[in-house]
Amino acid sequence: MATTIPPPNKRQKVANAEKLRAQQDSNIIPDDLGSIRVAFVDQATGKSAGAPISIPVTDATVKNLELLLNALQKNDDSERIPYRFTYVPEKTTKDANTSLEIANDIYHSLLKPGLKSTEDFISLQYTPEAIFRVRAVSRCASSIPGHGEAILSVAFSPASSSKLVTGSGDSTARLWDVDTGTPKHILKGHTSWVLVVSWSPDDSTIATGSMDNTVRLWDPNTGEPLGLPLKGHSKWITALTWEPYHLQERHRPRLASSSKDATIRVWDVTSKRIEIVFSGHKGSVSCVRWGGTGKVYSSSHDKTIKVWDAANGTLIHTLSAHAHWVNHLALSTDFVLRTAYHDHTGDVPPTHQDKVTKAKERFKKAATINNEIIERLVSASDDFTMYIWEPSKSTKPLARLLGHQKQVNNVTISPDGLYIASSGWDNHVKLWTRDGVFITTLRGHVGPVYMSCFSPDSRMLVSGSKDTTLKVWDVRRGKLKEDLPGHRDEVFAVDWSADGEKVGSGGKDKAVRIWRH
Repeated sequence: MATTIPPPNKRQKVANAEKLRAQQDSNIIPDDLGSIRVAFVDQATGKSAGAPISIPVTDATVKNLELLLNALQKNDDSERIPYRFTYVPEKTTKDANTSLEIANDIYHSLLKPGLKSTEDFISLQYTPEAIFRVRAVSRCASSIPGHGEAILSVAFSPASSSKLVTGSGDSTARLWDVDTGTPKHILKGHTSWVLVVSWSPDDSTIATGSMDNTVRLWDPNTGEPLGLPLKGHSKWITALTWEPYHLQERHRPRLASSSKDATIRVWDVTSKRIEIVFSGHKGSVSCVRWGGTGKVYSSSHDKTIKVWDAANGTLIHTLSAHAHWVNHLALSTDFVLRTAYHDHTGDVPPTHQDKVTKAKERFKKAATINNEIIERLVSASDDFTMYIWEPSKSTKPLARLLGHQKQVNNVTISPDGLYIASSGWDNHVKLWTRDGVFITTLRGHVGPVYMSCFSPDSRMLVSGSKDTTLKVWDVRRGKLKEDLPGHRDEVFAVDWSADGEKVGSGGKDKAVRIWRH
């Protein structure tokens, strides 16, 4: 017989009524505060949207500010753009480098905490949010068996959500047709665990890295290997990254692989030869990223991050701040570099030159802060901390992110570059602003969180954990949106497709699961 909850007693009813009244009172804006002067400034260019406007404090909500800004920019109702507003203190204050997001209205965000008064002039920076909306995945659409061992890596094609590749401990990678929930090709050739899988930004090649010390390239249309394996590393492959599409020489894309042997090798994919070997780390290289400005970033168990020039193979900087192994890196432009010229519209430019132009424009838009192209790097470590870096400007970290109680396993930056999410062995996911200001802890998992991934519109986050579940979080509210049980064992890898339609996950139970709305 199911346990029924007894009805609340009189004391509980009174307590609940008081709690509800207090919540309602806290959301009320006093109507005797008059008006406040507000100016809107574009966060990317630093340009003003017009003269300062006097707004009644009671009406200064995010929704009304959005309507006002759209009216100033003469956007039709059909072209209304959703905006996010942030307040950045003046340069003279000690908090000048931190920004504060206007959550619901100006009163509760700025006036009530005493940051500003109604006599002050307020300059708000605005950033357009994604025009398209991704719906939260809420059900398991298919569970596809096939792998003989645990699934260690999962990656959707940058072009669509209908193709997914997974790497497993059974020495194979498999390509799946996600729409029908069936296997497409088995990529056989490795002789040990396939640790990492990666799609080229133009969707034409799949790269896999294995415990057998080799990297292999595959044709996703036929499932056949493209030539012989790329041999050179003396220990297993830990990470793969493709040269950004807008930097590639035509018909000669390059791929970088990092390894336990403390080196990073850059391969010419066409000739299958090693172009550059970056050697300088004193321990296993845990992660490698290829930035849109032509720099390669690598993190290592020697506690350092190194910045390399991909053009001539020289070391530019060594970033030292961590006190233990550096586990993972994330770039503020990761999403646009991975998807190149593919966007939510599905329109692919007709010519090669148009593709390069579109990829370059998308990169510039994502990397521009105050009229400067700035690529930020976030590093996660076993010392329980993370650091934010701007390697183009300084070798000193911009911010130190403290709060995790155990090792930080994974870090990711939202596609719009405004949020950072970190996953740790303390069962928590933490959210931060791009300046490193702590927002909230997403609590719900009861085991270490191995990985998290933002939705393409940056409004949601999915996390996979040792507790066998995936959880979808609402980034703005910092609350759980969907709990996705289904896996029978630990979830090692998760990916959200670039068009936002599906989430793919894999883990110890050997089955690929596809989640959708």
